[in-house]
Amino acid sequence: MRTAVVVGAGMAGLAAAGALSRTGWRVTVLERAERVAGPPTAVVLWPNGLRALTALDPDGGWSAIASPLPDGGVRRPDGQWLVAPRTRSGAGPAPAAAHLEDIYDALVAGLGEHVEIRTGFDATTVTTGPRQRPAVSDGRTTLEADLLIGADGIDSRVRAALAPESVALGSGFAAWQAVIPAYRVPRLEGDRCPGGETLGAGYRFVAIPLGERAAGKGGVYWVATAAGATRPESPATQLALLRRWFAGWPEPVSELLAATRPEELVPQGVRELRPLPRAYGFPSGPGGVVLLGDAAHAMPHHLGQGACLAFEDAATLRPLMATAKPGPDLRAAVEAYSRLRRPRTTSVVRQNRRMSAVVQARGRLALRARDAALNHMRPRILGRTLDPVPDWTPPD
Repeated sequence: MRTAVVVGAGMAGLAAAGALSRTGWRVTVLERAERVAGPPTAVVLWPNGLRALTALDPDGGWSAIASPLPDGGVRRPDGQWLVAPRTRSGAGPAPAAAHLEDIYDALVAGLGEHVEIRTGFDATTVTTGPRQRPAVSDGRTTLEADLLIGADGIDSRVRAALAPESVALGSGFAAWQAVIPAYRVPRLEGDRCPGGETLGAGYRFVAIPLGERAAGKGGVYWVATAAGATRPESPATQLALLRRWFAGWPEPVSELLAATRPEELVPQGVRELRPLPRAYGFPSGPGGVVLLGDAAHAMPHHLGQGACLAFEDAATLRPLMATAKPGPDLRAAVEAYSRLRRPRTTSVVRQNRRMSAVVQARGRLALRARDAALNHMRPRILGRTLDPVPDWTPPD
């Protein structure tokens, strides 16, 4: 039986492991942490991400764990609309939001009997060569396989060994996330849904309703960003700072921050890869190494495409590896994966950087230019019309 080792049990690694298992591979997943669990936050699944998940596991029940994403519009901190709320039109899957705990549960449930997960394995060394099967080691145990998958995040040891030119750099701002359970979600005027986006000078607040089923408790997911580095203070102090920075912003910003508890706050330093790795596939011996998810193309979350691109990676890998046998066939599949994925992710990263200039605008002239451009940019970039970011479809 063909063998694969997946380094990293995040969404990209679990999706790839399940896809390979369902096409006849024996897979070992290595996770540095002591357990596999989804963070207590949420994710937006744009149409491309939903298509990728469906291609990976048609019986995954994705529609049962994801709630349709309403368009709450975009406002300024003074309440003025920059982009008014819209009713979605058009065919195809609608954007949706899902709790990460539910996503992880579904991915783990779809792994199959040919997948083994080893926790507490800190991969430190990656070995490749023209005549050598790719291997990974934690200094005590070495595992070889026909295919090695680096899905170990932005600080990927696998990427560092094969594409050291690509390094993680700060993006110039920090982020905070939280999910408020449904029973603590504040009531708004007219029972309005607490969703939408507000853009200030270097500050951003996005609220996304999760429906009633998310992680068994429903609720609202919010993300706040601010220019500057990650804060060193305790969660309670950081939450107090957020409440002060966003005081006076239109509802539901202050209301959601007031309903958040310190233990629910998830601070995050936002980084990105610059430059992207020169390739995402590296032949080695009878097979090779491929990079998925943040290990390949970590970027700020301005477009909300990080998880969706990771699922695209796995959905692209699946048909390439379905029948590939160790030897020239598998080596060619590794190179084909790189040829398919790198142009796609390069294009999305480029659009993400353009959006970054809009979101992080500061200064009177920059804000005026942002407000004038936003009504044109947002519908096109965020998928309200035909656009190459959300309109991706899985390869056959």
